[in-house]
Amino acid sequence: MLPYLSGKFGNAGSRSHIWGRHAAQAVERARQQVAQLLGAGDPAREIVFTSGATESNNLAIKGLARRLGKVPGHIVTQKTEHKAVLDTCKRLENEGHRVTYLDVDGQGFVSPAAVSEAMHDDTVLVSIMLANNEVGSVQPVEEIGTLTRERGVLFHCDAVQGVGRTAFDVSVLPVDLVSVSSHKLYGPMGVGALFVRRGVGARMLAEMDGGGQERGLRSGTLNVPAIVGFGAACELLSSEADAENVRLGALRERLLGGLRESVGGLHINGTTDWSRRHPGNLNVSFDGVDGEALLVALSRSVGVSSGAACSSATMEPSYVLRAMGIDDDRAHGSVRFGIGRGNTPAEIDQAVRLVAAQVQRIRALG
Repeated sequence: MLPYLSGKFGNAGSRSHIWGRHAAQAVERARQQVAQLLGAGDPAREIVFTSGATESNNLAIKGLARRLGKVPGHIVTQKTEHKAVLDTCKRLENEGHRVTYLDVDGQGFVSPAAVSEAMHDDTVLVSIMLANNEVGSVQPVEEIGTLTRERGVLFHCDAVQGVGRTAFDVSVLPVDLVSVSSHKLYGPMGVGALFVRRGVGARMLAEMDGGGQERGLRSGTLNVPAIVGFGAACELLSSEADAENVRLGALRERLLGGLRESVGGLHINGTTDWSRRHPGNLNVSFDGVDGEALLVALSRSVGVSSGAACSSATMEPSYVLRAMGIDDDRAHGSVRFGIGRGNTPAEIDQAVRLVAAQVQRIRALG
């Protein structure tokens, strides 16, 4: 990225001079790298750069719905989607569109049969994520996509958490729109992409108007350094993903085994079928322990997240865990561990010791 932050500071949209052409070439190389990771066969037409997954999700869902004009459409999604999907759907409901929010089971999976039953003649889009950001459940994307194809309904997949961590190839999967984010792949923050299968873009309305960049679907001067970094991250992941996923899975087993030995009253939230779960995700609850209290105690030593969403006035348990049928006490005690590229076995062992000590301390106080 460094050359494009200084000496090669050209605008990719200004192709009348050499500096702009160099920037444009760098962007197109990155587009190829993103396409390779996803399995897209036509990078120039199918990869649209955005500011990140939130914008990609908004563009995919609103872009299709608003293209209908004043004709209300029907959208199918699930209750455990990321807020970037759920809040987008709620916005469209306020504009007169109809949205069906499907239930999930106790492991966080949506039923393909429920998706099929929810589709009607006016359904324009099904939006189901690849891997859940809280509990790591990998949805049956292929089965769902097969059903949408049979009904002639477009299928959007927020693949942010799962790309590179589970099998995903748009050349074989029946998906039409796919959102991805750079920083989830260890690229820079503030950049992402939307895969738009050939022919689908003509059925969408742009959310941002202006110079007509990105085939008219996303106007605005491209963030060349970030796009270059995004592409490089995709290329690295394309070559290293298989080995890294095995390593992450082993570290998760080490973490879970250590916590079970050190702390009683532990419950796994989400599936224990590791083949259907993000390899770096572990979401657990500890009996008698408030998740937020544990986070505060660990904040200077272990980087973990809670399933609870806190506001200044109230603290509500995770809507994802609630949708899975997990009771409020267990949901309040949930903690999410994200194991990543930089983690080592020694760090996992240290985390086990620190978490166990704080769980025991909080229980003693209670």
